[in-house]
Amino acid sequence: MRIGHPTDDTPGGEFLDGQMLVAMPGMRDERFARAVIYLCAHSSEGAMGIIVNQPAANINFPDLLVQLDVIPEAELIRLPSRAGTVKVLRGGPVETGRGFVLHSADFFIENSTLPIDTGVCLTATLDILKAIAAGGGPENAILALGYAGWAPGQLENEIQQNGWLHCQADRSLIFEADTSAKYELALRKIGIHPGMLSSEAGHA
Repeated sequence: MRIGHPTDDTPGGEFLDGQMLVAMPGMRDERFARAVIYLCAHSSEGAMGIIVNQPAANINFPDLLVQLDVIPEAELIRLPSRAGTVKVLRGGPVETGRGFVLHSADFFIENSTLPIDTGVCLTATLDILKAIAAGGGPENAILALGYAGWAPGQLENEIQQNGWLHCQADRSLIFEADTSAKYELALRKIGIHPGMLSSEAGHA
């Protein structure tokens, strides 16, 4: 999918690639409850994003490197410390067996890395995992399993139905280790105190 640019194809003529989507408290789809999503692509052809605040259950980055045959299990003890800090997230309900690495722009693989916005890139090949395991790779990275996808016009419709708020992305919202704090951080970035938003069930 190509990276979108503002045209008149969407309400307000604005594409949101490179921004954060923040789920409203009344989000009906449980998969996206309290989700903070970095939008990697948004155009008239649809949208694709990575949920950045839902840790993958019972899996860490070193174990994943072994599962994917990036390194043998015997090499785990030699992994650089940075590799141990890479968060593995549940990136979304589409292609959950596939890994997508959101990372800082200090690492680039020709024909594999997709620059999204200033300082943020997406790479979905094993080469970046090998680089991290070898002590190289980007300074900041998260590995997401799966992604969130929207058909043409679907995301715009969900925003109009008050399913999502959106705000500018920043490195802390994408790469910060404490995933549990990202939802409230994103709301505050928009200028909303979490207690001011009530869901349909009446919870603050």
